[in-house]
Amino acid sequence: MKNYQRLKGLIAASFTPMDAQGKINLSAINKYADLMAKSDLTGVFVCGTTGESQSLTTNERKNILEQWIKSSNGRFKVIAHIGSNSQVEAVELARHAAEIGADAIAAMAPCFFKPETVKDLINFFTPIANSAEELPFYYYNMPSMTGVFLPVATFLSEGKKVMPNLVGTKFTHNNLMEMGECLALNNGEFEVLHGYDEILISGLAFGAVAGVGSTYNYLPEVYHGILKAVKEGDFEHARKLQMKSIEIVKIIIKYGGGVRGGKAIMNLIGIDCGPCRLPIPAVSKEEYDMLKNDLLKIGFLSK
Repeated sequence: MKNYQRLKGLIAASFTPMDAQGKINLSAINKYADLMAKSDLTGVFVCGTTGESQSLTTNERKNILEQWIKSSNGRFKVIAHIGSNSQVEAVELARHAAEIGADAIAAMAPCFFKPETVKDLINFFTPIANSAEELPFYYYNMPSMTGVFLPVATFLSEGKKVMPNLVGTKFTHNNLMEMGECLALNNGEFEVLHGYDEILISGLAFGAVAGVGSTYNYLPEVYHGILKAVKEGDFEHARKLQMKSIEIVKIIIKYGGGVRGGKAIMNLIGIDCGPCRLPIPAVSKEEYDMLKNDLLKIGFLSK
């Protein structure tokens, strides 16, 4: 792997900007990238769950990644999610990510025909990871979406034997015992990128040093504060900040979850991300008014 460095800090799971007709709006990414740089983020995680990857075509995913790399201009890392139900498509996306200068790749498990064993999952991922062997590869573990609940620590230890660039996991699951097992594996050999914004403090307590989250896009100061407080051992302050995170997560759940509700918040703060692509319905004007009022109540927006 070229210039591999372990990730630290906050990586925003980026939204995919779209216009009213659901077409990709690449022109919005420059302003979006400026906000990410201003927010002092370590990087962006492109075309993952938040980015609606499974609703995009292969060419759209390539174009979006290319624009993010261009717009980042070296100010932060760009991690490409290249996971797909099609192994062939994932290989194509991995090769493309390596060719155009992405900093790393990640992939979630296939979610239609699901691997039944760790060996099945390793066999699925091996040609994908090996097709971009110069890039660090992260297994994106999100069983709530994929339905794949295979033991991650076993996957990491066995997968490393055939995927030398397998460096860790994006762990989007609330099984903290399993997360701790992954962090301790082989004396901390593997990176564990914490994936649940509302319990970041828990992952940090176990020893994680990096997180990937959608609410980092518009609430970075809270998460920077949590990282700093935990590092300094001030867990009382870290807990207070985590409750601020929980407040906004409760609101986005009210408006359809992290993708739909989060995209609406991005629009409210001036980053034109548009609506989601169907089957996720657009946010109505009435809902925007209610969302804005809810955000005002917790002091997130000013009048």
